[in-house]
Amino acid sequence: MSMRDTPGVRLLPNAITVLAMCAGLSAVMFALNEQPTGAIAAIGVAAVLDALDGRIARLLDATTKMGAELDSLSDAMSFGVAPALTLYVWQLQDNRAGWVVALIFAVCMVLRLARFNTLLEDTAQPPFAKEFFVGVPAPAAGLLALLPLTLTAHFEHLGWWSQQPVVMVWVIAVAALAVSRLPTLSLKTVRVPPKAVAPLLVAVAVLASGIITFPLISLAIAMVVYLLHIPYAVYRYRWLASHPEAWEAAPRERRAIRRRTQRLGLRPPLRRSVAGAPPRMRLPRRGGRPEGPRRSWRRLGLRRNRDDSAPR
Repeated sequence: MSMRDTPGVRLLPNAITVLAMCAGLSAVMFALNEQPTGAIAAIGVAAVLDALDGRIARLLDATTKMGAELDSLSDAMSFGVAPALTLYVWQLQDNRAGWVVALIFAVCMVLRLARFNTLLEDTAQPPFAKEFFVGVPAPAAGLLALLPLTLTAHFEHLGWWSQQPVVMVWVIAVAALAVSRLPTLSLKTVRVPPKAVAPLLVAVAVLASGIITFPLISLAIAMVVYLLHIPYAVYRYRWLASHPEAWEAAPRERRAIRRRTQRLGLRPPLRRSVAGAPPRMRLPRRGGRPEGPRRSWRRLGLRRNRDDSAPR
């Protein structure tokens, strides 16, 4: 009996997806009870479960159409509706424009997920496109929207980051990143070279210790680092789009291609010899001594005066 036919295999990924949706919606309950740390933790748990359900489904060969649709609905609830309502209850409920901002964020997240589903069936994309998301993915956008609340919960006081205008502008900016066409790196296709395994494990240990000791500020730093990676993702996407020879190359071969193209692009043409060109002439030193001062080109009559070359 194959793994796919084992009883309960089809149920496990869908059960994790439902748990993710319940965790995300529980953030609203924590926000209503004025427990911001619980709201942030609930959406963080939903993000972790969302990362696991798809991988487990592929590992067990239990991917179904129903599971894909359920995953999209769960993401819309956990990372669209839940962060919008959490921020509205926390800081935006005494302003009419606050409800508009919450609606815009939720709608943009739903539109982002709908576009993601349509891109899954697009076969005209280049092979390297699977290494990128189009726009900021839903879990990252949901956590990014909560960054003002995360900072407030960590510092335990309201700062400039928690002012209503700042929160509104921030939420709109995150919603725009979610529905934008900017490429962002997909961790599903990241391949780690063998030499980087040990340093990566050390970094994971440092990150885990930071999350255990300072969970809120560690989450805030991770979100800022994620924002800073977007320019690199745009550069990498454009570089791959202009180098088809690197699409199917292994990571080591791709790095070699990048180094070779960078050397060719940064080579100063005036400092290197060109085929068929005479060698550069070095002027003799005055008095025949190497330590003497170099003779002037103008005194030797090898450079024309600028006044002579001007039109009369």
